[in-house]
Amino acid sequence: MQQRLEMEGKRPQESIGIATHIVLPDDTNTLGNLMGGRLMYWMDVIAAVSAHRHCTRVVVTASVNNISFNQPIHLGDFVTLEAKVSRAFGSSMEVFIDVWVEDHKTAKKSKCNEAIFTFVAVDQIGHAIEVPELIPETEEEIQRYNAALRRRQLSLILAGRMKPDDATELKAIFEDLS
Repeated sequence: MQQRLEMEGKRPQESIGIATHIVLPDDTNTLGNLMGGRLMYWMDVIAAVSAHRHCTRVVVTASVNNISFNQPIHLGDFVTLEAKVSRAFGSSMEVFIDVWVEDHKTAKKSKCNEAIFTFVAVDQIGHAIEVPELIPETEEEIQRYNAALRRRQLSLILAGRMKPDDATELKAIFEDLS
């Protein structure tokens, strides 16, 4: 039986990871736009940094919950990825990534994409280990924290690991609509 460790909660700000890349020719498709796979790689790396900062343990990507490609990113543009843990569940952490593009010709910055990844903290032999709870502070952090539970419940239902009747947060949404 695994003993539950007493851990101090952490704030989302403690997990922030920021990376900026310039889109080079090897990063683009034949239209001169950043390839989605390259952006996904950058997202995975910065999200892993964020998850590691939250738990200070080795982390592995468990799932890519959502990636939205809202606009193309062009050759020469600067891409800034900002990752922050949005919620922790036992051994897993949901990480939200916001992607900003800076047009290299006009210096105009805009949010162009976002993603949600889930990571699991593991020990030296690859077994899942507990992570600190997350203590959201800002309005955005609280919204993302609450939404993470709904996404987790939906994921567990789809995987057959939770009965729909047990998904209290999801049921509350539909009860509010009636």
